[in-house]
Amino acid sequence: MARVWLKNLTKHFRNVVAVEDLTLEIQDKEFLVLVGPSGCGKTTALRCIAGLEETTGGEIYIGERLVNDVSPKDRDIAMVFQNYALYPHMNVYDNMAFGLKLRKFPRSEIQRRVREAAEMLGLQGLLNRKPKELSGGQRQRVALGRAIVREPKVFLMDEPLSNLDAKLRVQTRAELIKLHRRLGITTIYVTHDQTEAMTMGDRIAVLNDGRMQQVDRPLELFNRPVNMFVAGFIGSPAMNFMQATLEPEDGRLYVRTDALRLVLPESYAERVRERAEKPVVFGIRPDDIYDRSLAPTVTDGADAQLAVDVTEPMGSTVYVYLTAGRDALIADVDAETKAKDGEPLEVVFDMGKSHLFDPETEVALT
Repeated sequence: MARVWLKNLTKHFRNVVAVEDLTLEIQDKEFLVLVGPSGCGKTTALRCIAGLEETTGGEIYIGERLVNDVSPKDRDIAMVFQNYALYPHMNVYDNMAFGLKLRKFPRSEIQRRVREAAEMLGLQGLLNRKPKELSGGQRQRVALGRAIVREPKVFLMDEPLSNLDAKLRVQTRAELIKLHRRLGITTIYVTHDQTEAMTMGDRIAVLNDGRMQQVDRPLELFNRPVNMFVAGFIGSPAMNFMQATLEPEDGRLYVRTDALRLVLPESYAERVRERAEKPVVFGIRPDDIYDRSLAPTVTDGADAQLAVDVTEPMGSTVYVYLTAGRDALIADVDAETKAKDGEPLEVVFDMGKSHLFDPETEVALT
């Protein structure tokens, strides 16, 4: 096992900046998720760690060893790809054993490792099958098994679940978490799916345009995003944003949007009082907007009546699309809501969970 340390990692493709000045330490036995939109540089960073891309600048350490000039096969890492990359002419056993055979491991050791990995992944009865005889989930488990038998210091996983259907993704996600807890191998996992990131990672590193935005534990990212990008990317449905102004009145501070006037909790107001009369961006998550008739007791609630555009029943909840002047909002409310398309709805904003951002820098103010 080993920690991985990226120090000012930079990768350019001619005039394209893929990764810029990325500094990140992944602790020994940690499961760290690199997340961000397509093209943000997360896969490039992973490929640099693996040695599949030559860095433009910076240093990569695995354990205490600088590996910039070390070939991929000598970095003691194992990589799981999005497309499985199985040999179609080999059966499951041989696919899993192939890397060990290349490294001249004794036959008895290869058999032991493959059998143990197969048992761990529920592949015991499939060892003689070819990849074409397996389902997508089974193929992915074979790809994982091939990595596990290496017993590497670090696992690198590049969107390994993206080819699976929704139900199988959830199931395999849970299997991966249990597998990591059992093996305790340092893991760097790349995904664009923020739900995967939130449910799997010990910590999450959010990238955008090749730059680190924030790295923290999942709930810290969700509750205390450092900027609008992180706030909007983490969480589904995404956070609502509205242009606003802070208005002081009778010792209190109000958020004034195009059609709303919402009082800020005193604890928030103290932090942003110097911005009174100045523009801000007001952010609130859909599940912090309640149907007034079904709302729990909200200490710092602010009421409003908004027009319902569309409702989307989701089973346990309903997505309600609302209009507040020029602003469009989405609320994630209780399934018992009586909200109807085209009719007004009394809602409550939980202002104790709201966010304020600088409209120029997009940095969080609260």
